[in-house]
Amino acid sequence: MVNNKPLPLMGHGITDIEIHFLQIKFTAIGVYLDPEIVTHLQQWKGKTGEELTENDEFFEAIVNAPVDKFLRVVVIKEIKGSQYGVQLESAIRDRLAEVDKYEEDEEEALEKIVEFFQSKYFKKDSVITYYFPATSGSAKISCTIEGKENLEIEVENANVVEMMKKWYLGGTRGVSPTTISSLANNICVELSK
Repeated sequence: MVNNKPLPLMGHGITDIEIHFLQIKFTAIGVYLDPEIVTHLQQWKGKTGEELTENDEFFEAIVNAPVDKFLRVVVIKEIKGSQYGVQLESAIRDRLAEVDKYEEDEEEALEKIVEFFQSKYFKKDSVITYYFPATSGSAKISCTIEGKENLEIEVENANVVEMMKKWYLGGTRGVSPTTISSLANNICVELSK
């Protein structure tokens, strides 16, 4: 629910790792997008879900489309907030450094995010949400642990916010291939309507 307008679930998946043939699931991810997004993706009409999954330009267009985006990350395997924060930080920092956008402001914004997660402990079923409003380059991150709504943090650095979106929605480089493929297949269906 964002701005009193429920956003439909457009993609979902998990983050996981395989250790000695055992699949360990860390988080379940839901991607909620304003259905308006389809109007910004018309040039991919007619492509298959498989083709879209492999197409990073398509995901770049999703990241940049001026529509509300909401990510819900549900913890499956408990994790310290500090671990999660550091993971997020290094993924964002690497992406920023790659495009030469890692300056003092970005570093400061990332430090705030790490600090925000630092003292938390995400038990199973804790929820981390990311809200990216259509009209601004900011993001809201909030956490619910054991059913209690926790604090939220506003991230106002547009470069950091962009890379945060790319961590989850970044096509072949996204953190969750299952989410990327689900998103591609669902939007493919929407485009063909």
